[in-house]
Amino acid sequence: MSDRSPDLSALPAAHRDLPAASLRRARIATMALFFIAGMMYASWGVHVPTVRDRFHLNPALLSFALLAVAGGSITAMATNASWIARVGTRRACLSGGLMMAACAALILVVPAYWMLLIVLAVFGAGMATLDVAMNAEASAVEQTLGRPIMSALHGMFSVGGMVGAAVGGALLSRGMAPEMHLALTATLSALVLLVACPAVLPHVPHADHPDSATPRANRWRSPALWALGATALVALIAEGAMYDWATVYMRDVVLATPALASAAYAAFSGGMAAARFGGDAVRARFGAPQLVMVSASLACAGMIGALLLPYPFAALTGFTLMGLGLANMMPVLFAAAARVEGIHAAEGLAHVAGLAYFGLLLGPVIIGGVAQVTSLPVGLSVVAVCSALIAFAGPKVLRRLKI
Repeated sequence: MSDRSPDLSALPAAHRDLPAASLRRARIATMALFFIAGMMYASWGVHVPTVRDRFHLNPALLSFALLAVAGGSITAMATNASWIARVGTRRACLSGGLMMAACAALILVVPAYWMLLIVLAVFGAGMATLDVAMNAEASAVEQTLGRPIMSALHGMFSVGGMVGAAVGGALLSRGMAPEMHLALTATLSALVLLVACPAVLPHVPHADHPDSATPRANRWRSPALWALGATALVALIAEGAMYDWATVYMRDVVLATPALASAAYAAFSGGMAAARFGGDAVRARFGAPQLVMVSASLACAGMIGALLLPYPFAALTGFTLMGLGLANMMPVLFAAAARVEGIHAAEGLAHVAGLAYFGLLLGPVIIGGVAQVTSLPVGLSVVAVCSALIAFAGPKVLRRLKI
């Protein structure tokens, strides 16, 4: 059973009557937005050690700085969804992206730690605004095209992240000043935003939408959004744990060399990127519930294999399967959140993404806590449990929503 076929009469006239060339430009523009978002976030990630050294931060102060980014993101998701729905994705993407770019350029030039915290919090808020707005735009383009494209767009985010990290590392190794690298990244990002945003789909006020007669629901009281958000939270507990603990597992349990240990992150990320570019075809052919069930089962099997066979090749294979399995969770859940009846796409996305961010923060902490009182393999077994829960409950949630 494939995803429901599009009902063109359910689309606003401003989107239904678009010429093919305009729709193609909108899709390319949305791809550019996802790429730039991934590139900017990875470029900031490259400089976490630089921030630590520049401001002479101990682990606690560095953690607080990282928390400022997360706090800004979660606060923005809780407060700006209605604004995005009112002004449209074009203005919201441009505003959030430019805010993110400006803050990226300032991270290493502010003179005091308290100023750094403000810049990072605003950076997180800009990132969240761009995240919600570009996913709302992606959902609109997907519905107008009449076929799944959300996974490929998230794949562009992954590619942007890999390019941002690789290019940043290469430029820094050749002697470019960190401040110059971030300024260059910010300038390039701003230029792409200014070119891409005018090409996104035109804003449709709620009153002009075909379903505007449907009473608007309160997103905080929507069982569907809470179910999707809980699924996203569990998914990102697993994903966040992999980002922070896979390399440690390779080093401390598998006893791999430093070079081989670092390959764990690459294997997981590579698996995610590859699966995202194939996920749309699978969702179109078999449907979102089946994709989530098979993907989560694959992730669970990969994690169990890595834990039961603590050898380099087996562990890297398991982490690759984890990446393949978790890759399409957020694209599918975001696509569903944007289609909950009576909820504007931006509000649904903000709700689900906000809960997902909590999962991303909780994952490494939960695994670390369990590992502290038991062992790291036992701690990472939480990832397998999370994947099994999604394989069991995720398809039920999506079928109930007829996604």
